[in-house]
Amino acid sequence: MLSWAITFLVIALIAAVLGFGTLAGTAASIAKILFVIFLILFLVSLITGRRGPIA
Repeated sequence: MLSWAITFLVIALIAAVLGFGTLAGTAASIAKILFVIFLILFLVSLITGRRGPIA
């Protein structure tokens, strides 16, 4: 999830440098949403204590 947020952030930065304002804004919005989802899932997994499958 975090890798997708970083990917959209990079796309937004490149689009902003090239002058594509609408595309940059859309990609930045998607990056923000994905980052918030990542933070929520991270905090939930931190609270519940799940560290992965037990072998």
